[in-house]
Amino acid sequence: MGVGDPVGMEVAHVSASGMGGMRTAGDLVARMQISRSMKIKEAKEYVANKLGISVQDIADPIVMGELRQDLNIGTVAPFVGGARGIEAKLRIAELLGIEINCVNKFRDKVK
Repeated sequence: MGVGDPVGMEVAHVSASGMGGMRTAGDLVARMQISRSMKIKEAKEYVANKLGISVQDIADPIVMGELRQDLNIGTVAPFVGGARGIEAKLRIAELLGIEINCVNKFRDKVK
C-alpha cells in the first residue's frame, strides 16, 4: 500500500492554515482537497454549498465560529457539550458526504 503524494498533505495544511484552519472552514476545505482531489476553488465552493453560505463567508471567523457551534462540528475553543475529536469528525463526514478513515474504524469498533 502506497503513501500517496508525500507533499499533498503539506499543501493542504498550508491552504487550511492560510484560511484560518478551524477558526474558519480551512480544515473542511483541506479535507475536500485531500479526499476528493479538488482544487482549492472547487473545494471552497463545495464546502460553502454544503454549509449553505457564500464562499466569502467560509473565510470569516465570526460567521464560521457561530456556524461551527450551531452545526456542532468542532471549534478552536470547545464549549460545554460541544463535539470534540471523533464526534466532531463524524459530524463533518456526514455534513460533507465523505469517508474519514478514523470515523469508519470507530464505527466498526462499536458495532
